[in-house]
Amino acid sequence: MNPLKYSDLEDFVSCYNPDDRHNRSETWNEEYPEGRFCRFTYEEIIARDKTSLDIFLLRDKSLAYLDNLPDPDILANEIIENIEAVLESFREIVITLNGNGE
Repeated sequence: MNPLKYSDLEDFVSCYNPDDRHNRSETWNEEYPEGRFCRFTYEEIIARDKTSLDIFLLRDKSLAYLDNLPDPDILANEIIENIEAVLESFREIVITLNGNGE
């Protein structure tokens, strides 16, 4: 297993920082094909074969029927566990961003 580290996303954060959104520069172009980030116009995306921006493709079909849902108390506990895990991850990110991490 190779977990993501902040350093794996550093280039993306630098390129797409919301505070600097008006001064973004792409890191990929035809002269520099090793770059990782570039933007595409709507027309470029739609022109691709098998392009779909329909996020409903990601829907979990196993939950399409209410009969397949776990009991509400089980769902509530799973939601709490997920939220607590996310909060802990964000705390670790904040510590790292503040320079108190590794």
